[in-house]
Amino acid sequence: MIWSLIIGGVIGFIAGGITGKGNSMGIILNVVAGLVGSSIGQALFGSWGPSLAGMALIPSILGAVIVVAVVSFFTSKQAH
Repeated sequence: MIWSLIIGGVIGFIAGGITGKGNSMGIILNVVAGLVGSSIGQALFGSWGPSLAGMALIPSILGAVIVVAVVSFFTSKQAH
């Protein structure tokens, strides 16, 4: 469980770095984005490539990028 949270945080951090929104999200939201993104990414793209803590890394990162982009889109719309 803890290993999954750590890997989810790393995946969320990488996705935040790719989208440029990682610094504004915080640690907890990075973990949530990583875990949710992992589920979405593996559902959309399958479970291929290297895997850690039961998460296929490449599809997980792609899914987390989608999650971060969607969340940042909606939060930026509310701010204006």
